[in-house]
Amino acid sequence: MTPDPRGQVFDEHRNLLFSVAYRILGTAADAEDAVQDAWLRWSAADRSQVADPKAYLARIVSNLALDRLRSAQVRRETYVGPWLPEPILTSTDTADDVAATDALSMALLVVLEALTPLERAVFVLKEAFGFSYAEIAEAVDRSEDAVRQAAHRARGHVQARRPRFPADRARQREVTERFLTAATGGDINVLMQLLAPDVTLWTDGGGKVRQAMRPVTGADRVAAWFAGIATRPYQGVEPADMAVELVELNGRPGIVFSGRGRVIATLTLDLDEDGRIAGIHNVANPDKLHAVATRTVHRIEPAR
Repeated sequence: MTPDPRGQVFDEHRNLLFSVAYRILGTAADAEDAVQDAWLRWSAADRSQVADPKAYLARIVSNLALDRLRSAQVRRETYVGPWLPEPILTSTDTADDVAATDALSMALLVVLEALTPLERAVFVLKEAFGFSYAEIAEAVDRSEDAVRQAAHRARGHVQARRPRFPADRARQREVTERFLTAATGGDINVLMQLLAPDVTLWTDGGGKVRQAMRPVTGADRVAAWFAGIATRPYQGVEPADMAVELVELNGRPGIVFSGRGRVIATLTLDLDEDGRIAGIHNVANPDKLHAVATRTVHRIEPAR
């Protein structure tokens, strides 16, 4: 059977399309749906009219993701407790490519939630993938001037709120390992050494599992929270029966907790300029753990 060249071209760019859609949407399931819809449109397209398949596909998936994001933002306004992005397992080709991994971090995706859908799409296409303003204007069906203005607003907002001191991977992994040992052992003293005084913990249970309904702030409160859960069952699983795995989540070392044949939660850390933990993102909503549970690994696409 002769291979379908249309399918081959799409598969060449599938990872890029997922990366664009995921960064715009913050959920792997919606990103996969956007990619599938893009395939349907690509299958029906007149290839003789497509000069640049990569740009054409990026435009399709960007518009599809934008439409989905507008609908999703309405639902997220009534979300129970803090809303966090859906974590994904990743693979980084260049271990020290801080820019590529930071662009996919949970902390940045949380910041992007405060942008308008247009600002978010423009920021992702410009900062994460290096598209020109002209290419982005075509992708989102706006004038180039409107795109430049959206990029300026988005960049200012992100710079004011994103972590300014991304740690190198070796330091990130070291702190994550020490935190894991201290948290599972209920060692408050070590936890206090690792946590920044103004550390913030966000827990996302989505109303499906019991979690903190508001961010927990301050080293004392965060350390006590983790020391407490280390001594009692979590979602019906005894601490002794829980499996803990150190993996790469969203471009950084992260932790996956499992028990009774299912993924229970994930955890990622953000460090400050002193290498202390300034932010913790804990996702326990079972609806957001499918991508991790299926063990699907996504390769990070750096800016071109």
